[in-house]
Amino acid sequence: MRSDGPRCNEVTSETVNGYTQLGLVPELDPGRRREAAAPLRVLLVEPEYKAKYPPLGLMKISSFHKTRGDQVVFYRGTRAEVRDVGWDLIYIATMFTYLWTTTVETIKFYSRQKGNARILVGGILASLLPQDLEDETGIKPKVGLWKDVDRLAPDYSLPNGVCKYPVSDASIGYTTRGCIRRCPFCAVPTLEPDYVPHIPLEPQIDPKKTHLILLDNNVLASPEFPRIIEEIRACGFSAGAKLDGRQRHVDFNQGVDVRLLTEEHMRLLSTIAINPLRIAFDHIQLKDTYVDKIRLARRHGITRLSNYVLYNFGDSPADFYHRLRINVELNEELDLSIFSFPMRYVPLDAKERGYVDNPHWSKQQLRGVQCILHATRGVVGPRMQFFERAFGKNEDEFNHIIERPEEEIFHRDRMTPFGDVPHGGDHL
Repeated sequence: MRSDGPRCNEVTSETVNGYTQLGLVPELDPGRRREAAAPLRVLLVEPEYKAKYPPLGLMKISSFHKTRGDQVVFYRGTRAEVRDVGWDLIYIATMFTYLWTTTVETIKFYSRQKGNARILVGGILASLLPQDLEDETGIKPKVGLWKDVDRLAPDYSLPNGVCKYPVSDASIGYTTRGCIRRCPFCAVPTLEPDYVPHIPLEPQIDPKKTHLILLDNNVLASPEFPRIIEEIRACGFSAGAKLDGRQRHVDFNQGVDVRLLTEEHMRLLSTIAINPLRIAFDHIQLKDTYVDKIRLARRHGITRLSNYVLYNFGDSPADFYHRLRINVELNEELDLSIFSFPMRYVPLDAKERGYVDNPHWSKQQLRGVQCILHATRGVVGPRMQFFERAFGKNEDEFNHIIERPEEEIFHRDRMTPFGDVPHGGDHL
């Protein structure tokens, strides 16, 4: 069975002593009196939700404590044998608000510890719904960035022996923080309200890792962009760079702002191992600008691109289909490889993913899109034949597909062909 989440070693009552012997869990005497200067015993917890990347915030907290000589252990999920070892501090990460149930259950589980550890909760959900989280768990969360920790190098060893994440051979970091925009669908103004135009890259790099993932929310807004590109090259990520025979890739994972993208920006991007270049296509109103910048990328030799296509936010199925098709047409015209990643909008305070942007979308239509994306593994590929098979030859056929029952969407040979009108009153 395929899973995009991390593969984690299970800790059972039989193996927890093995963890102690390996030094992953310190051997503790719960009754002993700790000296003021004794190392802290710190547990870092990630709730067991689907995660592609290792928990960067916890990796930085690990660095913070290890530099002070503290004992640090990472665990993913819930386990009484881990919870009740006898910690001084328990940190719990949070991610998206729609992961509310799993997150709250995890916090409550560790709150039932047998010891007297202080529990600290932070991250995205904690920053967006702090009062709700406090009301539900009794713990006042940390809101926003912990600035003393945010600039530290991540402890890339933290998940070792515990979890293998889908993305594990990449350094992860930021060269800027915040964004100059205030898009109503975006959490960044709350999470990172101040724009920081430059953060040194080199301390964030693990030289043994092949790739580089940068999580900047709007790197092109920085007047330091040329300096940032130079630092990327100096860290070994120039165009064509390899490590141990493997091609290196640089990924500005949150995308670049198409409205700010200039010829000089594109020239600079072409000098690093950018793969893919991600550009958001959130609104059909950006069509002309978006198409121009894709053509600009091609002129500078950047042929592997990706984009995020927001839907269920002030758009319509026809608008969504049109944006997807534009990318496929550009692929064929310019001999590119653009992969689209549709991103369904969920309100920033939503505790589940059922939001429907009425009257533009219906619940059935959104479910139909999810059925298609399930079959395509969440990606819209670059070839027209594949696209038309999955999404239809035009907007009307797309509407026909997404309004059919799930069984028909998954098994197209059972679907009533678009345009067919059943005879003799045999209507669906």
